[in-house]
Amino acid sequence: MKKPVVPVTVGGTVSQLVRKMGGTAFQGRNLARGVDIWSSMLEADVTIFMGLAGAMIPAGMRQVMVYLIEKRLIDCLVSTGANLFHDLHETLGRPHYQGSADADDRQLAKSKTYRIYDVLASEEEFDSTEQFVTDFSQRLDPDHAYTTREFFFLLGSELAREGGEDGILSAAARANVPIYCPAIGDSVYGTGLATALVKRGRHVVFDVIADIVEMVHIACAAGSTGVIYIGGGTPKNFIQQVALCGHLFDKVLKGHEYAIQVTTDSPQWGGLSGCTFDEARSWRKVTPDAATVTVHCDATIALPLMVSAVAERVGKTLPERKKPSFRLDRDLTVL
Repeated sequence: MKKPVVPVTVGGTVSQLVRKMGGTAFQGRNLARGVDIWSSMLEADVTIFMGLAGAMIPAGMRQVMVYLIEKRLIDCLVSTGANLFHDLHETLGRPHYQGSADADDRQLAKSKTYRIYDVLASEEEFDSTEQFVTDFSQRLDPDHAYTTREFFFLLGSELAREGGEDGILSAAARANVPIYCPAIGDSVYGTGLATALVKRGRHVVFDVIADIVEMVHIACAAGSTGVIYIGGGTPKNFIQQVALCGHLFDKVLKGHEYAIQVTTDSPQWGGLSGCTFDEARSWRKVTPDAATVTVHCDATIALPLMVSAVAERVGKTLPERKKPSFRLDRDLTVL
């Protein structure tokens, strides 16, 4: 039976607005479907992986991410190193600043100011945060090969002990939500740790293959898995490939049963950031009957709306949600 398009009326809560958008078309309707799928994941026995790419933290999404972690709307985060560095930067009390996309970049360079579209950052303050990373590395065990999860757990734990407003790293350490960063060298963490090696002779070694093993272990232990991708890139592929690796633990994984992506990319260029979940079905990364949606939208618009709507819709039942418990830690020390 045909369903009519229902014009949106003004008023109500964010959740009510999003429900109304579900009766419309285009990306408003897709956004509403994303909220429906996310809510379904939270109401079922599903382990939820999130991939975070793009400059989300400089753009003001840090506390949205903290909320997702504290309220356990996600269970495992895979992020670019850049987002986690920007999170550290703000946790240390160094903000990003509103600027203009039409700024004179030559003048910004002279004034030692970095620009990310219409966001600005102080080079001097960035250097101080990079120095924090270098100094932190001096207290790590030089004989231990760290997973990125271990590294960010230790860093987040130190930040949590120092007090102040929680960021992604400190909130995740408190909540025991694992964070993985498969391309950690492609960030200021990489350059800060390179400084530690060259200038101070302290080599922090990462075991990124153990990251993969842990991620597959999480998927194999899950009753069902769902994915939420903000952007694409390395975090998306790192999560997608998990569905193909159940053989590591002599198990056949059926693929992710729920899948949401928010992207501004499109599939015809062949890149992962824009590829469809239909394509992922050919790899068996998502199940044939998975509940999926792609929201073609700037994530700084879609993510706050979706999280607010999900929180209003399932907030009362979240304490009863069956959350996965992770026991991945090896003996770790900060010297």
